[in-house]
Amino acid sequence: MTAAIYPGTFDPITLGHIDVIRRAASLFGEVVVGVAAHSTKTPVFDLEERTAMAREALAGIPGVRVEPFHGLLVDFARAMGARAVIRGLRAVSDFEYEMQLAAINRRLDPALETVFLTPAESYSFLASTLVREIARLGGDVTPFVPPNVQAALKIKFG
Repeated sequence: MTAAIYPGTFDPITLGHIDVIRRAASLFGEVVVGVAAHSTKTPVFDLEERTAMAREALAGIPGVRVEPFHGLLVDFARAMGARAVIRGLRAVSDFEYEMQLAAINRRLDPALETVFLTPAESYSFLASTLVREIARLGGDVTPFVPPNVQAALKIKFG
C-alpha cells in the first residue's frame, strides 16, 4: 500500500493532529509523521523534544512512525517512499494557504499527491499556537493534548 507523509512543526502535537493521523492511518499502508525543523518559526520545543513527544503520543497507532526532517518536504517524501502528503484542514481559512502548498509541491514533484483531511468537529478550532498560549498563561490544556504533552508544557511554562 501507499505511504503518506503528514508533515508539521507539531509544537506541540495536539489531539487534533492525532485525530488526523488516525484517519490517515486507516487510508494508507504507512503514515510517516514528519516533524519539521522549521526555518521560519522559532518553536517552543526543539526538534528532538517535538519528535519525542510525537513518538510517545502516537506509539499505539499501527502503521504510524515519526521522523524528524530538514529541507524540502518533497525530498523527505521521496526519501520515505511516500506518494501522498496529508494536510489537515480545520476551517475555510486554512484552505488558501494549503492549496498554495499543494500546488508548489506538485510543481516540485508531480508524482506527489496532497490529500486533505478534516479533524473531528470537536477539534476543528484547535491549533498548537492556542495550546501554547493557554499553557503559557497557566490554563488547563488537558482537553487539547495527550498527557505526555501536557506534562512537557507544564515543565516548559512552570
